[in-house]
Amino acid sequence: MNSTQIRQKLNALASPEVAASSARFFKTGPGQYGEGDTFVGIRVPALRTLAREFRELPLPEIEVLLRSPIHEERLLALLILVLSVGKCDADHRKVVYDLYLANSRHVNNWDLVDTSAPAIVGGYLRDKSRNPLVELAKSASLWERRIAIVATQHFIRLGQFEDTLALSRLLLSDKEDLIHKATGWMLREVGDRDESLLEAFLEDHAPAMPRTMLRYAIEKFEPGKRRFYLLLEKPRRVAK
Repeated sequence: MNSTQIRQKLNALASPEVAASSARFFKTGPGQYGEGDTFVGIRVPALRTLAREFRELPLPEIEVLLRSPIHEERLLALLILVLSVGKCDADHRKVVYDLYLANSRHVNNWDLVDTSAPAIVGGYLRDKSRNPLVELAKSASLWERRIAIVATQHFIRLGQFEDTLALSRLLLSDKEDLIHKATGWMLREVGDRDESLLEAFLEDHAPAMPRTMLRYAIEKFEPGKRRFYLLLEKPRRVAK
């Protein structure tokens, strides 16, 4: 099986109605974060089934799909890559990590990032320096910054929280709502495992957090505690 044959299978599953709905949902209009992205209309469960069918696809063919202008082809490529690093040796994991970051400009919507970053980036860096995440978090690319914070979900699942907290501090002043959502989501995941640690972070940073980030982070708190953090005021600047 090669990428051309896979595209034929995808075209057979395509739905104009689903494509139109997906284009609206993923904000592909002028000036929106997904501007110009193209959908053919294939549901995610069908793509996951195909990923399992084509999990032995050679990496060069996967890269062809990853560089496609078609959103579902890129998503399928990422789903296959995630499966390929589930049980693999260190050499393969590094090759996939390098391929992924070399093509990060094609991992250019939140579903693509969220599907792939924990397993591919977080999984590779599990026993290595986390400095690459800091560099990604400082990137001019919205999607690379989201890759950085979402990749830490892998560490959270291992009970390692410091990278999530450090990147969250770094992203406090980010201007993009999709970064606020992702950062708040990862903080909430930390809180699911250690609520006192999340509260300590909020004690230091809640007043400065973008509202969306804060709301996502405290979503599972009881109503009174949520209200407490939402009512905290940003520190006022003292005139000199």
